[in-house]
Parts: sequence; structure tokens; C-alpha cells
Amino acid sequence: MNVRPVRRLKLRLLALLTAVTATLALAVSPLSPPTTAVAAVPRHRVTYDHYSVSIDGQRVLLRSAEFHYFRLPSPDLWRDVLEKYRSAGFNTVSIYFDWAYHSPKAGVYDFTGVRDVDRLLTIAQQAGLYVIARPGPYINAETTGGGFPAWLKNVPGRARTSAPGYTAAYRDWLGHIDPILARHQITRGGSVILYNVENEYAEATDAAYMEDIQKKARADGIDVPTMTNDCCDAASWTSTWASGQGAVQIPGVDDYPQGFDCANADTSWGPWGAGLTERLRDDTPVFAAEYQGGSIDQQNAGFDKCRELTGPKYMKFFYKSNLIESGATAFNYYMGFGGTNWGWLAQPNDVYTSYDYGSAITENRLLSDKYDEFKRQNLFLASVAPLTRTDPATAPASSDKAIETVARANPDTRTQFVLVRHSDHTATTDDSATLDWTTPDGRYQVPVRVKGRDAKVLIAGYDLGGQRLVWSNSELMTNSYTGGRDVAVLYGTDGTQGSTVLRYSSQPTVKVLQGSVKASYSPRPTDPGVPPGSSSGDLRLDYTHSGLARVLISGGGRRPLLLLLGTDAEAAKFWQAGPLLVRGTSLVRSATVSGQTAYVRADTAKAEDIEVFGDARRLVVNGSPVGTRPTASGSLLGTLPGPKAVRLPALTGWRSKAESPETQPAFDDSGWTAATKTTTESPLKPKTPTVLYADDYGYHYGDVWYRGRFTGTGAETKVSLNAFTGKRGSYLVWLNGRYLGSAAGGVEADADAPVNPDPGRGDFTIPAGLVKAGQQAVLSVLVENQGHNDDWIADDNRFKQPRGLYAVTVAGSDAPIAWRIQGAKGGENLTDPTRGPLNSGGLYGERAGWHLPAYPDGTWKTGAATEVTPGVTWQRTSFRLDLPKGQDVPIALRFGGPVGQGYRVQIFLNGWNLGQYGGDIGPQTDFTLPAGLLRQHGGNTLALAIVARADATPAPVSLVALDNERGGVPVSDVPSPSFR
Repeated sequence: MNVRPVRRLKLRLLALLTAVTATLALAVSPLSPPTTAVAAVPRHRVTYDHYSVSIDGQRVLLRSAEFHYFRLPSPDLWRDVLEKYRSAGFNTVSIYFDWAYHSPKAGVYDFTGVRDVDRLLTIAQQAGLYVIARPGPYINAETTGGGFPAWLKNVPGRARTSAPGYTAAYRDWLGHIDPILARHQITRGGSVILYNVENEYAEATDAAYMEDIQKKARADGIDVPTMTNDCCDAASWTSTWASGQGAVQIPGVDDYPQGFDCANADTSWGPWGAGLTERLRDDTPVFAAEYQGGSIDQQNAGFDKCRELTGPKYMKFFYKSNLIESGATAFNYYMGFGGTNWGWLAQPNDVYTSYDYGSAITENRLLSDKYDEFKRQNLFLASVAPLTRTDPATAPASSDKAIETVARANPDTRTQFVLVRHSDHTATTDDSATLDWTTPDGRYQVPVRVKGRDAKVLIAGYDLGGQRLVWSNSELMTNSYTGGRDVAVLYGTDGTQGSTVLRYSSQPTVKVLQGSVKASYSPRPTDPGVPPGSSSGDLRLDYTHSGLARVLISGGGRRPLLLLLGTDAEAAKFWQAGPLLVRGTSLVRSATVSGQTAYVRADTAKAEDIEVFGDARRLVVNGSPVGTRPTASGSLLGTLPGPKAVRLPALTGWRSKAESPETQPAFDDSGWTAATKTTTESPLKPKTPTVLYADDYGYHYGDVWYRGRFTGTGAETKVSLNAFTGKRGSYLVWLNGRYLGSAAGGVEADADAPVNPDPGRGDFTIPAGLVKAGQQAVLSVLVENQGHNDDWIADDNRFKQPRGLYAVTVAGSDAPIAWRIQGAKGGENLTDPTRGPLNSGGLYGERAGWHLPAYPDGTWKTGAATEVTPGVTWQRTSFRLDLPKGQDVPIALRFGGPVGQGYRVQIFLNGWNLGQYGGDIGPQTDFTLPAGLLRQHGGNTLALAIVARADATPAPVSLVALDNERGGVPVSDVPSPSFR
């Protein structure tokens, strides 16, 4: 995903299968979690047409959300999030694969530990999810370099083209990732069903490049259909890769109709368009390849505001409108869970440590009200098969012009789907109307009411299991056959009137078990156009959506039906899990029935009831029997215990130490890299005699130190520097050990037509007498690089922007300066492969292992640093946890008080760099400590590296539990090598 303010992103396809009119023999993963490891299965035939994807002739409506494994460095928690996807009704997950995350150096790759994508794909299949694989080579995703490894900046030739240097590099990447994806394809018993070629590749249109990626994929064993996702303003970006050289089998688009103005979440409504997915080719289904599921926080408003911007009202209106107006049968929402930009993962311009994204599942894996709306809509899409093949239809007329309708119908079943919303799409009024609706079962006057920015998808002429639903002005969430009867959940906006009409051959028996529901039966003569033999009477139920009503209907020539009629909030309490419908608990992960026993995996935040509808007489939850009693609804009702209380330790026992020996003239830098290169691949050529760009010397991520020596004249008055750091970066300057000050680093300059030729310039006065004539002077500069520019517009002027020093002059001297540079220890040759290339930078403490567990800090000053001076100060402590087993307790490190100004803090937990805090970084004060990296039963080491640009008082920190659930998934400790 990419964000360009003012440019309209459209929909990032989620796509599916097969060659343009061809069919492909593919193997499909079952949608229920398998009980054994991936095994060979018979090949399945997958096709697609104008309407949808089909597997073995059965149409499939894809419901996907994006997930980034690299933003959650705890593999066991991948399972937690993916199970939550499945429980929300998603049947697919879309996954970017980040080249930079796996490759610290050209030709070197790592797919172990937190990078074990083979394990990831197995977990996705076990969770019951198809996979859309998106290996790039370019992914964007607001990651550093857009997923390109920083060493690629030193490769000749324009990236994202057929340039030979880039071609050799990306073929090598695909040659490593493709075989892993290939063995997890549905053709081989896995669940990978689509292969995304490139990403949002619309401004550059190198058809040979697009074609070569696909040829390479096929050569590597990829045989599932190829797809891509175009984006942005169709007026200027016309490539769709739907035909011609480089075309993919299933083209799709992106759409972000709500834009990214989180600061004005309460007023923003569709500033980037109606959010309707375009049909790009007539023989393929309509794919919303990447539809807005959240937002980045460009204004530092906080992600709760982004969640508000893209909350349930937006989801109801835009998602349902897109479903009915476009006829799309595949949706991928970006994001379902955002995660964390830990280490130096983030692209510098649009994001900070948190990549919560305002998602339905928060950065700390909590479920929001957006999750509830996803579940309501997804379970509906999963239940109603006629949605996979629909055409535009005549919509019922509305008696009030304030309310409009749009309709589609299935040409085979004649089932109708009617979208009801305000005619003025921005209206916030409360309006009512009557629809003159000619359904497959007759003509009716249907009352509707729309409150504010609501939207409803109503159904008519639907075979609801063994029932005939004539029409309802309640929305259907789910229906199933369980416990010897049909069970359906219908819902509506709180306080609105509801009516449901069912067709029977004779008057049925109606028993209202709970709530207030009025039933009436009307024998009905056969209407013109109704097939002979149709049922001969209508049962009408009238009610108000308030709480939960239960109605049991029997007789009338049909099998029994239990209708559960509620509000949005009541509907959200239901879970469709395998053969069971479950009501209650925070989350139902899975359910099976063996004999007469129902086995459920569930999470609970408090002691509460659980109700199970299905063929069972006994209930086991999380391995423990639950006492139950039968209800009048034919369900089992029991009570589950809540979690045990959790107390977290106070953070005491701090030790602190100032570092930055690099600032002292006598510091030994003989082991540093001499900056002697005179050429660079960057289009922006340096204004120094030798190249000082960090990437040219293999120092790609985090802080970089420079030391320059020159012979003084005694007349020096000013040092002028220019450094490129990316947004939020800065640099600090010392001369002969004297601190001169700091400046904000540059973001980028245009090498062809610079608007600002010196972004990141800083001028520093040299105190009189600091430099002596004829004596050596030492200039020390700490550059805080914040990540690499993306390559969204396929322009090396942007992607290959340098990091580090760009220009240096000393007023009063023209003496040459001899430079040495030092970044992360080992540079591209990792000294800590477990944590990988993005974890550490070049601070002295990082190079010396001060961030690692077991570092001997016994000689450090006792107590936390209460005051810091310009430079770098470290503080460390340790703490133990023994959280209750069988509970999920997301924990964060909280910085107290207002966000600190004039300094930033790097946070290391057990050696893992989990983020940056500070006013120049973002508004964030809570930093996720993911289980696995956080040892839940044992000792932990916390280290903070404070980089101050001025005297400052660091904020206090504490541990906070953001939730406490009984349940969750087992989480093992992630290997975290100690100091040695």
C-alpha cells in the first residue's frame, strides 16, 4: 500500500485464478483448519469467469485482509492473529513478502526464526485461510525502501525496470522466495491461490519487466494465477495490465475512498471518491485487490482517530455500496492487523513505530468495533451463495427521495440484493420510506429506515436453508442448519422497525421465545410470474430491533426454523464456528463436534455465559468441561470463568551510563571505514570530494557516526553541513569534543531540478580559539537516519536518495577533510543474524552490546538517568514475569507525561529494537512488547538509548497490561542471543 496525499489510490486487487479463458488444475486447501500437517491432496479444478472464481465448479467469494508477518516478530502470535481473521469470517489472507527483511546483503537470504515464511504459510493453512502471496519485488507497505533492500541502492540501473543490474537482483530474490510459495500452492496441498506480480505498478510501464516476473515465477514452480493491483488517478495512470505484453491473468485495483486525514475523522467522508471497484476485463471477476481498511497517521493524530476515520459507519456505507454497485466477488482489506514498525523497518515519510493503521485488530491484537462490523458483513457473504453470481437489476422504488436503492440479482436463483442508503451520500439525517418491491415471490410494500450514514443490504427470494425468505428489512448475518433445524441471525440498527416475511404452504406454528415479535399469516394467491407450486402463504414477523428476540417456527410444510433477531451489537455476540453457532465470549477461535460433545476454543475477558447452538449435549471449552443446561431455544447454556488478575512489576533497579566517546578527539577510529569513494550510484551527487553516503559503505540502517580530520588555520568561524536522514531524522555535531548543536536532516532533493538544493542544511558557529592553527581538528557527526525512501513512482531520484552527509564546508579553511564512517557493527555482514539487518544501528552502545541481555553493567551509575546532556545516554534494568498460564496479556511499555521534546529514545527488549519514542518521532507513548520477545515466564532485560539534542529530563516508563483474556494461543520464547 502506498499513500500519496492528493493522489487517489484505488483498489488493490485480491484476485484469484487461471488463465484468461483457460482453466487450471489446482489443489485447494480446505477452509476448516486441518488437524495434520500439509499433505498431498487431489488436484482441484479452479476456474473463473465474469462473475467469480470457482473451485471444482463451486463459486467462491473471497474475503481477505492484509497481514504483515514482518511487523509481528513472534511466530506463535501469527497464529493468534490469523485465527482472529478466520473468526471474523475471512477465508483468505493477503501477505506481502519483504525482500529487505530477508536479505542483509546481495546474494544473502534468511528464512529462519522470525523470517520463517514456510512456517507462516503452514499456520495460515491450519487457520483455514487461503493465501494471496505478494512477493513484489516491490511492495511499498510503508516499509523502508518500499521493501527493497538498501544494498539495492548500490546496484546500477533503474529499479522496477528491465535494467540488467536490477533484473539480476530481483531474479535472485524471486529465486529464493518463489520455491517456498510454490510448495504451499493449492496445487500441492497448500493454500496459496494467487500470486501478485509487482505492486501498484502504474506510473512506470515496463511491459518486459512485468512479463519477466511472471516467466520467472512460472520457472520457479508458480502455477496459480497471476494478478496485480493498479492504483491511483485513472486520469493520469492508465495502465491496467489487463491486456498486452506483461498482462496478468486477473487484474485488479486499489481504492482508499476515505483518504488519510485522521485528524479530521469526525468530518471526513469519501474525499477520495465513491470507492467503487472498476471492472478491468469482461472475462474476469471484479476484484477489490486492496480496499481501505484503515489509515496511516499523517497528521500524528493517533491511530484511534484513524480507526474512527475508517470505523463501522464508513465500513457499512462504502463496503456495502461497493458490493452491490460493482458486483465484486473478491475483497482484500488493507489492513486487518497492522502491527509494529520495530527496528528500522519503517519508511521515514508517513509512519512512526506503530503501524496500528486504525485496523480492526489493534497493534496489541485487541478486537475493535471494526472487527464486529467485519464479522457481520463477512458471515453474510459466506452464508449467501447467490452473491457469487449477480447482475444489475431494477431496484425497488422509494417513496422518499431522501432514500435511494441499488439492486443486483442472481440470474439462476433470482435472489435479489437491494442496497438501501441515503441519496445524498454525506447525509446524517434519520429518514424513512416505503419500497415498492417486486420480489421473486410477489410485489410488496416494504418499510425502511436509514439513520445517519448507514447502509443496508436487504434480501428477497432467498432459499434460507430449508426455508423461503420472501423479504426482510433486517440484514442477514448468518444462517446454517444445525441441531436438526435452520438457524438464522438477522439484525438492524437499534430502535428501527423490522419485518421478515417467509413463505409456507400452510400456516406454521410460531412461538416467541424471547422479546416482542408480532406474527401474522396471510394466505396468498399465486402472483403473476411466480413459478407454479410456490408456497401459498406469507408469515410476517414485525418487531423493533432492540436487544435480542428469539422466534421458533415449525410446521407449515418446512423443517423447524429458529430466528434470532437483534441489533448490530447483539449480532456481534454471535460466532459461526464450524458446525456450531456460538453466542458470547470475547472470541471463538474454532469449534468441532465429536459424538455428542462440542469442543470449543474461546477467549474470555470476564466471567460470562456461553451459548451453543448445534448437535451437542455436552460442552468442552479450552479442554475443560463446562456445566450446561438446555434452553427453550434448543441450545446449551453455560458459564465460563474469566481470567486471573495480573500484576506487573514496577521498573526499578536502573543503571545508566553516558556514551558518545566518538566525540572526543583522541577516540581511536582506526577500525572504522575510510570514506574514500569518489563515485556513487545515487543520482544526487555529493558536494564533498569523496562520497560520504552511508549506503555506499554498507551501513544501511540506524545511526551512523562520522569523524573528519583536518588541519586548522585558526581562522575557522563556521561549519556548514547537509545531511539526508529522511523525515523525523536529525544530526548532531561536535568539533574537538565541543558540542556545536543539531539540525533536522533532509528528506530528499530532486537531482534533476532541485526545488530546494540543500534540504537538511545546518550552520554551526565555531567558538573562537576552539581550532588552533597548524593543529589537527576533529569533526564528529552523529546522523540519525530514519529509513529509506520508497520507490512508489519507480524513480531512482527518489529511491536512491542518499542517507548521511551530503555537503561539508568550514568557513575560514579550505583544508581537505579525511573522513571515516561507522554504522552498525559488521555492516552488511551481520553480527546478529537472529535479529536481522533492521534491528541495530551504529551507536557505540549498540556496537558494544549494551542493548543485549547479560551485558555486564555492574559498573554503571545506579539509578535511572534523571537528566541527560547532548549526546547518547543509556539506561538498563531487568524484570521478571510469571503471567498466568492459559491467558493472553498484551503488555506495553508506557512513557509518562507529555511526549518528550528534544530527544528520542530507542527501546530494546531482550536485545530487540521495538521502537522509537520522542516528540519529533510521533505521538506514541505506548510501545508494544510482543509475547515471545517478552518472556512471559522468566527474566527480561530492558535497555533505553536516549539521544538528546539538548539538555533534557527523560520521561518515566512503566509496564502496562492492555488486556487480559483467558484463552489465547501458546507462545514460546523467541531466541534472543545474549552478550558474550
